[in-house]
Amino acid sequence: MTARFTVEPWAVGIESVDTAHLAQEESVFGLSNGHVGWRGNLDEGDPRGVAGSYLNGVFEEHPMPYAEDGYGYPETGQTVINVPNGQLIRLLIGDEPFDVEHGTVHAHTRRLDLREGTLRREVDWESAEGRRVHIASTRLVSLEHRSLAAVRYRVTAVDGPLAVTVLSEVLANEPLPVTHDDPRVQELLARPLEAVAATERGARSTLLHRTRRSGLRVAVSADHLVQASGQGAPEVTTEVDDDLSRTRIRVDLAPGEELEVVKLVGHEWSASLAPQTLRDRAEEAVAEAARLGWDALVAGQRGVLDRYWECGDVRIDGDARLQQAVRFALFQVFQASARAEARSVPGKGLTGSGYEGHTFWDFEAFVLPVLTSTAPDAALQALRWRHATLDHARERARTLGLRGASFAWRTIDGRESSGYWPASTAAFHINAAVAGAVMHYVRTTGDQDFEREAGTEILVETARLWLSLGRRGDDGGFHIDGVTGPDEYTAVVDDNVYTNLSARRNLRGAAAAVRRHPDVADRLGVSADEVSAWEAAADDMTVLYDEARQVHAQSAGFTAHARWDFDATGPNEYPLHSHFPYFDLYRKQVLKQADLVLALYTAHEEFTWEEKARAFAYYDALTVRDSSLSAAAQAVIAVEVGHLELAAAYLAELAALDLDDLHGNTDEGLHIAALAGIWTGVTAGYGGMREGDDGLSFRPQLPDGVTRLAFGVRLHGCILHVDIAPAETTYRLSAGDPVTIRHAGEELVLHAGVASSLPTPDRVEPITPAPVPPRWREPGRPRAGD
Repeated sequence: MTARFTVEPWAVGIESVDTAHLAQEESVFGLSNGHVGWRGNLDEGDPRGVAGSYLNGVFEEHPMPYAEDGYGYPETGQTVINVPNGQLIRLLIGDEPFDVEHGTVHAHTRRLDLREGTLRREVDWESAEGRRVHIASTRLVSLEHRSLAAVRYRVTAVDGPLAVTVLSEVLANEPLPVTHDDPRVQELLARPLEAVAATERGARSTLLHRTRRSGLRVAVSADHLVQASGQGAPEVTTEVDDDLSRTRIRVDLAPGEELEVVKLVGHEWSASLAPQTLRDRAEEAVAEAARLGWDALVAGQRGVLDRYWECGDVRIDGDARLQQAVRFALFQVFQASARAEARSVPGKGLTGSGYEGHTFWDFEAFVLPVLTSTAPDAALQALRWRHATLDHARERARTLGLRGASFAWRTIDGRESSGYWPASTAAFHINAAVAGAVMHYVRTTGDQDFEREAGTEILVETARLWLSLGRRGDDGGFHIDGVTGPDEYTAVVDDNVYTNLSARRNLRGAAAAVRRHPDVADRLGVSADEVSAWEAAADDMTVLYDEARQVHAQSAGFTAHARWDFDATGPNEYPLHSHFPYFDLYRKQVLKQADLVLALYTAHEEFTWEEKARAFAYYDALTVRDSSLSAAAQAVIAVEVGHLELAAAYLAELAALDLDDLHGNTDEGLHIAALAGIWTGVTAGYGGMREGDDGLSFRPQLPDGVTRLAFGVRLHGCILHVDIAPAETTYRLSAGDPVTIRHAGEELVLHAGVASSLPTPDRVEPITPAPVPPRWREPGRPRAGD
C-alpha cells in the first residue's frame, strides 16, 4: 500500500490519516537542516510508525560479532540513535486525550511546503463526548539557526467551551526499530543515553545526556511562548526528571477562542565539550529564537530557501509528477546538507535510521555533484568532513597493506563500520568518488584555497592508494585486481571498467593538483618520480573491450559468464540477493545496478557515441535495479543514445521511489542519493549536460509532452541559467567573467546578463533497438529491497 500524496508544483500533501502509511509519511514529511533531523511524526507522538529525532554524528558504538573472524574486519560498529525528542505536544480536551484513532476525525491534512520549508497540519476532531476542536500546527527545522527546531501549535474551541491542557514534552531513550542477534548490541541500542543532568525554569527545561559507549554528550533545551485569545490566562508549569521534561499549559476556552503555543527546541552535542557548555549553547539558541519570535523564524526559513531556489529550481512544463518530484528531491538534498558543517550526510539524510545512519560512496558520487552545482557552501563542508577523516583512511590503508588512504565504505565518524568485506574491503571505487567530488568542486567553484588546504591532500593520498593497489601486467597495461565495482552482484573482480576509469581520473587529477600547488606537494613528500608513476599508470590503465561482442566488458571475463535466467525467475524472487546465493549471482551476467553504464556518464569522454549505444543496449537488458541508485544513470544514457521513452520511464520510477514507496522501505528514511539522481537524470539526461576539464557542454533533448525545461548551475560564484524549449535553447549568465560552453558541439561564449539562444538540436536517432529490461523489472513496477 502507498500513501496518496497530492501532486502540487511546490508542495507534497496528504488529505487523510491512515496509520498503515504513517512510517512512510514520517520519512516524506521529515524536516532537517543537516544538524538536526525530525521525522514527520504526528505532534502527539502516537500513533506513530517510527519515532525519529536525530543529531548528525550522534551514534552509539557496539561490538561487531562475526561467525568467523578475519584479518582487517572492523571490530566496532556504529548505529545512529534517537536523541531526546522535542517534537512531542500532547493534547487533552477535558480529560479526553486527542488521538486520531479515537473520537471522530472530520478533517486531517498535512502539507510539506517546499518554498517555505515548513510542515503544516490541520485537524478537525471531535471527542467521544462530543467536544469539537480545531488544531493547527506548523513545524520547521531552521535552515538559518543551526540547532533550532520549532512548532507553532494552535487549539481552537469550535462549538462549545473547552478545558484545554497541552503537555509539551522532551523525551529521551525512545527506541529505534533495531534488532540484533547479539544481546550486547541490543542492550546498548535499547537505552543508549545516560542522564547527566536536568534543569527547569518557568516554561524552559534542558536535558543533558551522554551515550554509554561512544562517549558523546547531548543537550536538548525547550522553551515556550504561550498566549490565549480568551479572558483567562494560561497556567504554565514545568517538571523534569532524568529522561523526561514536561511543560503543562492549561486554559479554559470559550467557543471561537484559541490557545497558541510556540515551542522552541535547541540541540547541541559534542565528544569533548563539557555538559554545561552544551547546555548553555542549547539554551542560548532557544533564547535567541524567543527574542526573534515565530514570524521572524518563518521569514528567515523562507529567505534561505529563496536564495537556494534562485539557482536550484528545476522547472518542467508538461509533466506535473516529475515537476513535483524534482523539487521534492532538491529540497530533501538541500535540507540534508545545509547545516551539516563538517559532518557526513547519511544515506537516509536525517529522515530515518535506515543503513544505521551511515554515509556511503553514493554521497560523493550522486549527491555532491548536485550540491556543488546548486549549493556549493554545503558541498564544501561535506568535503572538509572527508578531509578530516584522512587519518582514519590512512590507517585503514595500512591495515590492508596499501599506501595512501582508503576511505570507509560505510561510516558515521570516518572509521570503517561495514562487516561485509566484499564491499568494505574491496569496493575501492569510493576513493575515486571522493577524489572526483574534490575535482568537480574545484573546477566548478574555482576554490583554490580549498584545493590547497585540503583537496590536494585527498587527491595525493588516493593516488598513492591506486598505485599500490594496481600492478603492471605482461601486456604492459596497468591492472587493478580483486575489486568490487558499483554493481554488488559482481564482486571481487579484475579490471572493473568503472573503477579503472575512475582511478585514471584520480591519478591525473592528483598530478595536476600537485603541479598547481608545489608547496603542498613538498609538504606531502611528493616527488617528480611519484607524479610520473601516477601519470604512467593512468596512461596505461586497462580498459577492457570484448571484440567479439563489440562492447566493453564490465570486468575481466564478465561477458563470457552465463546469463542469468530471467525467464525462470518469478516476480516474488526479487530482490535477487534475498532469494539466491551470492556465489550464483557473482558468476552470472546479472546486475543489481548500473555499473559500466554509470561509467558511460561519469567517464563520458572515454567512449565514442557508438560504444555507448552498444554498451547501453547490452547492459541495460541485464540490470534488475534492485538498487535505488541505478535508474538515474540508465535514464541519462538512454537519452544520450536516443531512447527517450525508456529514459522517461526510468525518471518516472525515480519520481515514484519514495512518494509511492516503490521499494517498500521508505519507512526507514528517504533515499537521498536516488533523489539526487532525479536532478541528474533531468539535467544530464534531458539537458544533455556534461562536465569535464574543458568545462560544460549541453545537448538537450525533450521527450514528448515536455514543453519546457529550465534549470540553473552555479559556476565560479555565478549562476548559469539554462532554458530549453523544443525549438530553441537559451543560456544566460547572471554575472562574472565570460564563460565558454558547448551547445550540441558548437562553442558558445556567454557574457553576463546577455541571453544567448541556439536551436535545440534534433533528437538523436538510435542505432540499436530500445533494450527490454529483465522480466518483472520494468520501470515503475513495485519492488522490494534497496
